[in-house]
Amino acid sequence: MTIDVRALLPLAERAASIAGEIITTRAPGVVTAKGDRDMATEVDFAVEHAVREFLSYETPELGFLGEEEGASRPGEGLTWVLDPVDGTANFLHGIPLCGVSLGLVDGDLPVLGVIGLPFLNVRYAAATGAGATADGSPIQVSGAQKLQDAVIAMGDYAVGEDAPARNRPRFALTQELAARVQRVRMLGSAAIDLAWVADGKVDANVMLSNNPWDTAAGVVIAREAGALVVDLDGSPHSMSSRATIAASPALATDLLRLLTTALSHGGASE
Repeated sequence: MTIDVRALLPLAERAASIAGEIITTRAPGVVTAKGDRDMATEVDFAVEHAVREFLSYETPELGFLGEEEGASRPGEGLTWVLDPVDGTANFLHGIPLCGVSLGLVDGDLPVLGVIGLPFLNVRYAAATGAGATADGSPIQVSGAQKLQDAVIAMGDYAVGEDAPARNRPRFALTQELAARVQRVRMLGSAAIDLAWVADGKVDANVMLSNNPWDTAAGVVIAREAGALVVDLDGSPHSMSSRATIAASPALATDLLRLLTTALSHGGASE
């Protein structure tokens, strides 16, 4: 059976609405430690349960992967990929830069994405070939031409036992960016980083990691808005990429060159 993924966008947006209602009406509740300074709240689990149940009923033929509880109904083709609360640390501290990220992946490539930011009252959506929108209005990447005029978002620093080694290239990257770009921002949400590249609010985003629930939705939204989204070596980004770099096309070459310099100083990424 062939599925037109664009026809699934309204369904994904309904799922995001379900998630947003939970995120905005419930306190974080009990916090479950997942590792060193890594945690999930009761709301993370509640959102994942609700969205999983909804999509299981509406699309029983599709797979599902959630950040908190893993895969159910492992699909051979299309699979929903959910981060129930992207930016959990922000959410836990009352910082409104957090939301739900729901992607649809075909094999190794994201083909649909919805990112709901309920505390900011905005929802981003895209499907391959259909363009990207914010609350239904078309969006596109910025027209920045030079790194010195660009605001660049960075992914979080690493935590955990191997954090010192994993953070060496991140520190080197911070130093290179600080010396060359207009401003560096660390927003604490991969979904927001990518959505805001798509919306032209930041000019590029660099994450030296690539968890599917963090990037599946945002990658397709950024691409459909005109961003170049690649791995560290400049190859097209996929769910198996090592890193996630999204940029206004005019910045991509210089940004990748800067990344190469930073990584040579700081060592390889995770």
